Amino acid sequence: MLDQESLIFESRTGNCAPAMPRLAGRAAREGVHDAWPSCIARAVIPAGARRFGLGLAALGRPGYITVEHARDLAGNYEPDAMERNTHSALDAAYAAGVRYFDAARSYGQAEDFLASWLAARGIAPGAVVVASKWGYTYTAGWRVDAERHEVKDHSLATLRRQLAETMTRLSAHLSLYQIHSATLESGVLDDAAVIDELARLKATGLRIGLTLTGASQADVLRRALEVTRDGEQVFDAVQATWNLLERGADSALEEAHGAGMRVIVKEALANGRLTERTASPAFASRLGLLWEEAERLDTSADALALAAALARPWADIVLSGAATTAQLRSNLRAVEVPWTAETEVRLQSLTMASGEYWRERSALPWN
Repeated sequence: MLDQESLIFESRTGNCAPAMPRLAGRAAREGVHDAWPSCIARAVIPAGARRFGLGLAALGRPGYITVEHARDLAGNYEPDAMERNTHSALDAAYAAGVRYFDAARSYGQAEDFLASWLAARGIAPGAVVVASKWGYTYTAGWRVDAERHEVKDHSLATLRRQLAETMTRLSAHLSLYQIHSATLESGVLDDAAVIDELARLKATGLRIGLTLTGASQADVLRRALEVTRDGEQVFDAVQATWNLLERGADSALEEAHGAGMRVIVKEALANGRLTERTASPAFASRLGLLWEEAERLDTSADALALAAALARPWADIVLSGAATTAQLRSNLRAVEVPWTAETEVRLQSLTMASGEYWRERSALPWN
């Protein structure tokens, strides 16, 4: 087996292009598309973890809506302590073979923590896939009890401002830039100036994506598939919520994958509701099947729920939202779970109506 350094060297000098290649034109874009992210997965990532990514939503800021998130941070919200915790999680992910890392401008200092880790570990551009997002501004002021944690704005001015902020931090490491939580209501997919700017960025080699939220994920994704410039699809990737409770976007995600988009699954644990942390007795009673099936397969509930996402043939990357190294290691056990048709049938009844799911999610407290 080749050593890690050799594999990374191969990914930078073979058919894999750097994250922000100084290329232009259709041929250059096609070359990068062929290489991203499957080439990195093929060249760098061990088989067990090649489809896992680490999302930094719960790592880059004190407050988040994950069930019992406050317990994970043990009340230590000092930026230096949170940066060390983030580095530990990134180290554990990298050691396990994870090579996809996802941040956002609204995740507090997530981009800063990721940038300092990349620099400290000497990780070269193109050796990992770094994704970030624009469209929300962090407004919590490093407080858990803030009145507003983030403000949404999908304007061209915000895109330009936040891209400059992201590039200051991540520079040549940035592989994928995504609209954060695109919706039909925000009008971003119909904003010609924004789409033109995204197409211009794509022409430089930067991959362009969007993330989805809410009961209308499928409708937004199908609209995004129609967005083109010069006869080419603008969006290269979509990040969407899919889990055993919320399968509403299933067919649209399959369509997007078939159309050549990379599909990234987020919130596969339903913000902690598909773990032993489920607090509501009424909700926990619905998940008895999950605990029973996890026990039958000798695994944990979180690993089983993540294995369900990995079992989707259209899912290219499944994100872990772990806030600690212990959570991450438990999550990564998903690759060992033998997902079968029998397990699929056993857990099918967990599915909720999308509207009900998103109403319950909106009630989760920041903690």
